Amino acid sequence: MEEIILYLKENNKTISTMESATGGYIASNITNVSGSSLVFKFGAVTYSNEYKIKMGVDKEIIDKYSVYSMECANDMSLKISEFTDSDYGVGVTGKINDYDPNNLVGDNATVFLSIYEKKTKKHYNKVIKVKNQTRVENKELIKEEFVELFKESFMN
Repeated sequence: MEEIILYLKENNKTISTMESATGGYIASNITNVSGSSLVFKFGAVTYSNEYKIKMGVDKEIIDKYSVYSMECANDMSLKISEFTDSDYGVGVTGKINDYDPNNLVGDNATVFLSIYEKKTKKHYNKVIKVKNQTRVENKELIKEEFVELFKESFMN
């Protein structure tokens, strides 16, 4: 994460997150890095459909694809980038080995990660299969996948 924060600082870029499955874990790890306040604008934890929609996620996307879809993750990353005028928006949604009675669609061990880049108007995506570990271990796995995707997409 330190390398990402340094990259953002050196390139005068900003980042914001809208997380569901990870409950703010990526934002927390960003803010664990000294100096991240220069590049991190905002982190939203939108566990419920209601608050995804209040943060701008299109209800029609949720209705058509479910909250557990790459389409939803892409809209989350786009809307948080727009809301905060950040260069990068991060969207994370999915299930971490959990049953959700409010959203019956979707595999119980799949997480969708999206990073939106404002300059190119492009999404960079990764589908992550979580393992039968603790929620914290799975959140760490998702954070590591975020770091890998960011580095591959923007720092090479």
